[in-house]
Amino acid sequence: MTDADLRRRAMKVVPGGMYGHLNAAIFAPGYPQFFARGEGCRQWDVDGREYIDFMCSWGPIVLGHRHPRVEEAAARQLAQGDCLNGPGPVMVELAELLVDTVPSADWAMFSKNGTDATTQALMVARAATGRTKVLMAHGAYHGADPWCTPSTAGTTPNERADLVEFAYNSLESLEAAAATVEGDVAAIIVTPFKHDAFEDQELVEPTFARGARALADRLGAALVIDDVRAGFRIDLRGSWEQYGVRPDLTAWSKAMANGYPIAAVTGTDALRGPAQTLYSTGSFWFSAVAMAAAKATIETLRDTDGIATMERAGTQLRDGLYAQAKAHGFTVNQTGPVTIPWLSFDGDADLSTALYWSDACLRHGVYLHPWHNWFMSAAHTEEDVARALEGTDQAFAETRTHFG
Repeated sequence: MTDADLRRRAMKVVPGGMYGHLNAAIFAPGYPQFFARGEGCRQWDVDGREYIDFMCSWGPIVLGHRHPRVEEAAARQLAQGDCLNGPGPVMVELAELLVDTVPSADWAMFSKNGTDATTQALMVARAATGRTKVLMAHGAYHGADPWCTPSTAGTTPNERADLVEFAYNSLESLEAAAATVEGDVAAIIVTPFKHDAFEDQELVEPTFARGARALADRLGAALVIDDVRAGFRIDLRGSWEQYGVRPDLTAWSKAMANGYPIAAVTGTDALRGPAQTLYSTGSFWFSAVAMAAAKATIETLRDTDGIATMERAGTQLRDGLYAQAKAHGFTVNQTGPVTIPWLSFDGDADLSTALYWSDACLRHGVYLHPWHNWFMSAAHTEEDVARALEGTDQAFAETRTHFG
């Protein structure tokens, strides 16, 4: 069955044939919609084409597809049971591991998606403070529930009425936002760095991070770090730990279990009581297989220094792309951490160059994205990146020929 066949069949039984951020219809024409398998840092689509994967399934794959240690832990748990009348012992073990690994974590609660975790974190903040308003950076992505989805289709204005926006990395803007709802701020929610789609990424200014912490303390509000996308790729302890900034609550998901569905909220002792008052649950939230996979993933990242491996591969990729772009006469911007990279073309407002180049990369066996950040994994070896750079170099050459 080909990708085209599956798309035609899906159109009859799935709204639009596909939905959400995995909808290939919004990418360049060459992007496949359906995939057959993954191994290490490679994926194969249903038409049999092989790609070196720099999207890592949009972030969840951090050790490489089908990592042996993770698969063994998941299989061992599955043999005993997955979705039972209550969680398995592994839930306690995973919570203990998070508390031991993350300095700001005194407890953990689990769910399935990043949206679950960010929403749950705000519920804890509101339960703790008795307040309603949340300060959130303009354009930030915190999930797909009505309060935060990028599309307003199917939502009501009331569902966003308690959000007050500020400009990322601007303490002045954050302070001004807080002043408009003085006395009613439950939380400040912020990503570890600015990773909005369609825009160059922007690392956090340490003064902004520390200022956000100080403002939350002054307001008596919770500082919530949305580490769903960046968690376990920058610092196992939490992405702002390097700046000496510890949040009250952190939302985790994506890379937490190397592709198995799980999310978590971790928090401080001061918020343990309010967290206990929530009714926040799901029939599949306590399934044990994903928890076993998460435990194995975090332990493997810790034991093998997986983040350092990703940093080396990401630096090799960034340096190679810079040299290639310069050689072919392009000015590019490479932004974000090297473990969560992105490349944009200078002056490419309509993304026509990025779309053509990323499509050419696909033809040469390199899967990346024209307007969303990419992801490195610990499975990307020096040889893999070198092979990928052969493909990107050909793509730069074809793009130069196409645009003149």
